[in-house]
Amino acid sequence: MIYSILIRIYSIKNYFCRCKIGVTLSNNKIMKKILSLLVLLVVFTSCEEDVKFNTPAVQGYKNNDLWKADEFTATVNSSGRVVITAINEFETVVLRMRDRNPGVYTVGLNQSNAASYTISELTGVGDSFQTNAEQGIGEIIISADPRETNLAAGYISGSFHFNAVNDEDEIVYFTRGVFYKVPLTVVP
Repeated sequence: MIYSILIRIYSIKNYFCRCKIGVTLSNNKIMKKILSLLVLLVVFTSCEEDVKFNTPAVQGYKNNDLWKADEFTATVNSSGRVVITAINEFETVVLRMRDRNPGVYTVGLNQSNAASYTISELTGVGDSFQTNAEQGIGEIIISADPRETNLAAGYISGSFHFNAVNDEDEIVYFTRGVFYKVPLTVVP
């Protein structure tokens, strides 16, 4: 493959050297120009923009594997409690905070804030993990950045991490969780 490319470059060089354009170029200058053009051609054809924006989004790492929601909602009631529900095919993550104001909300035993993870019965497994057990701990952080959380405009952003426990004392770990510009709906 490389040999055939070099043969083609050599034949192009010979063509330019024999043409009668009034100015003769040395072999080195022609080769440098041809190689420069090839390098530029390769650089420009191999670059493409694969950036995918994920706005809004809810995702995190469940037991070190990426977990990403297909559907999500955030609701706030008249007393200010916020509930974020994120669903993918057979799994649901629910984050509950006692207030809608930006800040850090600790989840765990005897806390008014909570996080849960549920596997649907449709999988044949069906299980529920909660943070309101002794080993269930974590935090939900509502961002104070007005570009990320704007209650008047109707969206909320932040991060979360938690350990949730089921009835058999099995633990599911969520780390590096993010909810970003999730639409916020006011409910009675």
